Amino acid sequence: MKFYNALQMDPAILKRKIASCDTRREKAYYWAAMAIRSVPIVAFAILFISLLSGVFGSDNTPMAVALFCMMLGIRFVNFEYCVGDSLITLAAVLAILVFAPSAAAVFPPVLLIPLHFAAFFAILYMTTQQPEMGNGGLYSFAYIYLTGNPVAGEALVRRGLLAVTGYFICGLILFAKHRSRHKTTRFHHVVQKSKLSDPILLWQLRMALGVSLVLTAGQAFGVERFMWMGFACASLLSEYPYRSNTFPRFRQRIVGAVAGSCAFLLLYLGTPEAFHSLMGPLGGLCLGFCTDYRYKTALNCFGALMLGAGIYGLTGAVILRILDTLLGVTFGLAFAAIFHQLAAVRLLPNPENE
Repeated sequence: MKFYNALQMDPAILKRKIASCDTRREKAYYWAAMAIRSVPIVAFAILFISLLSGVFGSDNTPMAVALFCMMLGIRFVNFEYCVGDSLITLAAVLAILVFAPSAAAVFPPVLLIPLHFAAFFAILYMTTQQPEMGNGGLYSFAYIYLTGNPVAGEALVRRGLLAVTGYFICGLILFAKHRSRHKTTRFHHVVQKSKLSDPILLWQLRMALGVSLVLTAGQAFGVERFMWMGFACASLLSEYPYRSNTFPRFRQRIVGAVAGSCAFLLLYLGTPEAFHSLMGPLGGLCLGFCTDYRYKTALNCFGALMLGAGIYGLTGAVILRILDTLLGVTFGLAFAAIFHQLAAVRLLPNPENE
């Protein structure tokens, strides 16, 4: 296998190859690929996000982050229908990501649930016909992150222009990589074949409603950094195939958040101030070695806490990260149980019985 091809592989695939290797040389080859693959990704992320933030303003850095994640994901995963319709729905997704978070910032609480549900479900429905490929987590991250960082006025205009820029970049990648895929499948075919008993549609409904409720609760009660609640809840509900028992992921999320927050605290206190700005990229580099959900959760804390420490102080950010995670996963656990009970009494189809 060419080294370039090895660099394109997911860490889980690389670790499986390492486990199956017979010689130390082969193992070293794949370990080198795993170590090196993260460096250009993190370096390009810094360059890409910094460039777009410099042009469209630092208040639109969250949109630049979302576009970078979309750009990486769209290289490998399409929408499961023809590229012409996919380009149209990509534009619709970006329009939602621009306008729905800003609308949610000014809407009264009574309207937040329908707004978040309609926007979030539409994004999932258009982008996630194969949840196991990861699109659900990617686009839910984008929506929640932007909901936690809304803009208005002139900054919203710049966010719209940034989204247009991102559309051309992601659209070109989508066309180049997937133009020959699913040529005979149109988006309306996806709509026509959808039914409530479909496990994917049930998964989309559960995730959209659960995240809508937790975001609304966070905004209505003025929870600081409520998007961290949203991330935790979405992570719990995004697991596919649909499972009634979400407790294992609930436990893993808490363990990962506490371990990651404590590790950040100790590293922050034990290193020179000049090193602190590198802790986010360090977390990104280490993610390139991770396949376990707990470790990914822990390392994701680094970037979040690096930003949070500048707002709430180090201790405040760490406590807030842990508390928001606890609130988010507790809400997600309770919601998943209620949703499953509705399915069990046949108020909703139960995908576990399909």
